[in-house]
Amino acid sequence: MEACYPPQQFNVTVYGPMALAITTVEAFPGMWINAFIVCVLCIAWVKKKTLNSNEKILLLLGCSRIWYLCFSWLYVFVSAIFPYYLQVHPIFPLIQGSYSFFNCSNLWVSACLCGFYCIKIANFRNRFFIYLKVKIDRMVPWLLLGSVMFSLIIGILVYNTIDKAICKNLNFTCPEELWKATIEIDEHFFRLYFLTGFVLAASFLVVIFSAVFLLFSLWRHKWKMQTSSMKDLSMDAHIRAMKSILSFFIMYSINFMFLILTLVYSMDYQSHVLFLSFSIQHAYPGVHSLILILSNPKLEKTLLRILSCVKSKLCMR
Repeated sequence: MEACYPPQQFNVTVYGPMALAITTVEAFPGMWINAFIVCVLCIAWVKKKTLNSNEKILLLLGCSRIWYLCFSWLYVFVSAIFPYYLQVHPIFPLIQGSYSFFNCSNLWVSACLCGFYCIKIANFRNRFFIYLKVKIDRMVPWLLLGSVMFSLIIGILVYNTIDKAICKNLNFTCPEELWKATIEIDEHFFRLYFLTGFVLAASFLVVIFSAVFLLFSLWRHKWKMQTSSMKDLSMDAHIRAMKSILSFFIMYSINFMFLILTLVYSMDYQSHVLFLSFSIQHAYPGVHSLILILSNPKLEKTLLRILSCVKSKLCMR
């Protein structure tokens, strides 16, 4: 393979073992949590020969998060232990392109999940909303396919941009040439940063509107039941859904804020803000997936059954 030496701004290993330790602590539990979701849904798929729309979204979300955390941890591991491997073309562009693909897929499938919950649970009399409620199950496969294809385009663009920027500037004989090459490489990323910011903003807007509409619908339904003194069995389910959506909205907002900070401070690879943003982003997939498990009766029941079996085996020892 051809040797390719990128500028130092691509090196995020300034924190070395600390970055690797934090990423390992966050990535591996996150991968296990999402692997649990994928395994349970795949077993149900084999048994029932089909999956409902919610399960399809959760399955794709779990898969994208597993690979997102996997490539992210791989990049930190190679950067901290074998940094010179990133100078072999095309390892660095390939890792970054794959990371961008699964990260974008994670964000958009999360937005699809929030939008699906809003359309499926919320109760509005608008004709367009009623039409969406009727057609949403048929639309889900196309939405997921569109999310994957759009994420694939982003991943390819990231790969091509980094590949061209790096391999266009292979020979650095003095600090002045290195500085000029760094400026040229930065210019390659302006369009990519704009597109990335647009993707983040679009997915965040979907989450905002879905969460606000759903919370408003659930709160209105809860208020009607309280004022009319009706005892509805779905009252607890509505309150549980409100807590789940609210927690997801707060977590997604925090993750979005740190994603934007990552874009802003991406050129300053020694920034403490960049390191903090990097750490928060890797905690989000595992924590949110755990909330999804606890808010899903089927997944929660399976998890409790597994934990009880493990506990009984440990007690027998």
